Amino acid sequence: MGLDIKYPIGLMFTILGIMITIYGFATINDTTLYQKSLGININLWSGISMLVFGIVMLVLSKKNKKEE
Repeated sequence: MGLDIKYPIGLMFTILGIMITIYGFATINDTTLYQKSLGININLWSGISMLVFGIVMLVLSKKNKKEE
């Protein structure tokens, strides 16, 4: 079957991960923003994890295309 959902999911998570990571870096010194999350820059860490997941999905999608 020719349906491969890994590429669009990987692309979506990569783009969103880049956006949220940039926002996390831009607000890294704003302590009042991260007061509710115990001082953890949740935007930065969730952005990095989304970026890693998106890249893994894109790599798996490319790897699957090479094997076919």
